[in-house]
Amino acid sequence: MKLIRHGTPILISVGLSLGLGFVAGQITRGGIEPWYTALEKPPLTPPNWLFAPVWTLLYLLMGIAAARVWNYGKHHRWGQTALFHYGLQLTLNILWTLVFFYLQQPFWGLLVIGALWIFIERTLKWFRTVDRWASWMMVPYLIWVSFAAYLNLGIWWLNPVS
Repeated sequence: MKLIRHGTPILISVGLSLGLGFVAGQITRGGIEPWYTALEKPPLTPPNWLFAPVWTLLYLLMGIAAARVWNYGKHHRWGQTALFHYGLQLTLNILWTLVFFYLQQPFWGLLVIGALWIFIERTLKWFRTVDRWASWMMVPYLIWVSFAAYLNLGIWWLNPVS
């Protein structure tokens, strides 16, 4: 019974995270051709094939981290606050994908990714109050979103709207 009780948050958290990642991937795929491929990109832009495996790993880590917080802090205000921030940053993650790839608006995407970065940082802080490992599992995500913000800024700068 204990395994089921602890397994449920993992299944739900990882499933939700990977599910949202799948939706983001579908949105992204729709904006790649011809728009994204035609853009001038900043130095260090990785090849397109690298994004899917990196995001899959990040969504998996995020889901496991959220499950740990859910297990250890679900009855405490800190845990609830941590999961609230986690939900907000997930929402902003999907919003960025919609704004950048679907609406093809790098400037507005830059504003969204800035807010996303702030909420990831806040999520890290609150995760750390509940479970230090959960916080560490979110660090690669913060690093990758920082890199994505650099790419977003570069794309906006190098591709002025006429």
